[in-house]
Amino acid sequence: MTTFRALVLHEEGGKVIPRLEDVDETRLSPGEVTVAVEDSTLNYKDGMILNGIGRLVRAYPHVPGIDFAGTVERSDSPRFKPGDKVVLTGWRVGEVQWGGFAEKARVKADHLVHLPNGLTTRQAMAIGTAGFTAMLAVIALERHGLASGGEVLVTGAAGGVGGVAIALLSRLGHKPVASTGRAELKGYLEALGAAEIIDRAAFSTAPARPLDRERWDGAIDAVGSATLATILTQLKYRASVAACGLAGGSDLPTTVIPFLLRGVNLLGIDSVMCPEEPRVEAWQRLARDLPLDRLEGMIDEIPLSQIAGLAPRILGGQIRGRTVVDAHR
Repeated sequence: MTTFRALVLHEEGGKVIPRLEDVDETRLSPGEVTVAVEDSTLNYKDGMILNGIGRLVRAYPHVPGIDFAGTVERSDSPRFKPGDKVVLTGWRVGEVQWGGFAEKARVKADHLVHLPNGLTTRQAMAIGTAGFTAMLAVIALERHGLASGGEVLVTGAAGGVGGVAIALLSRLGHKPVASTGRAELKGYLEALGAAEIIDRAAFSTAPARPLDRERWDGAIDAVGSATLATILTQLKYRASVAACGLAGGSDLPTTVIPFLLRGVNLLGIDSVMCPEEPRVEAWQRLARDLPLDRLEGMIDEIPLSQIAGLAPRILGGQIRGRTVVDAHR
């Protein structure tokens, strides 16, 4: 009998209870590829799952963790062989099937991507779903005409998506403007490449008029609600905003005026079910375009045993940058 260590969630008395346990390998989810997990990461959705919010998990016991990177141990797929380094984000792994907060995971081959040359599993998980989403947003803006040199607003800048977006945009020749409510992180955001810091309060109420002064050549928004509505009124003619989060709410109190009179674009970014070709492209771009020294400045590293304690903090917007989980600690 082969066992591995995992963070296992149990539902007891209507509450979700996490325990670090030794688990029999036969209990792993179905799939063609078994991966020896080396690193994972803590995302906002992980925080929700750890706290039983949103009914994202329907069956317990459950191993959470929506991202992981590691080495292929066994494979029934011709695409992967033992020894291959791989990365997984999304596909509802960690929700509807067991995920990466463990020393082993088993998944469908179609859900894995070969780890790009130049990235370690630790760096891949410092990127994780958040950084992958940021890269998809940058690519979408580029395909809708974003040219280098202009101001690109990044909301939720202190979070994982925001931090990676700032580092990418700066490296690619843009002027990222960071919107945050955490003034104490000014130095951190400037080190990532932010050209300017704006208090998020400037975007916190619904716009008073359908059009405001044109400013932004593009935007990446992880907040939604009034923030996204305000951004739409301030985009330059035919500019775009990539929407990839709803930290401020899922509503959108706006009008069609910005779309009709300025021809702006609202681009939806989905990283969970992203198909293979754009997924591989995004990871290759991350390996090429993301400054790894700046990524390093975003990382806090923790063992499996500390994950549950950080869940309330990530839900409360108190986590800076990226939290990498070492599966062997």
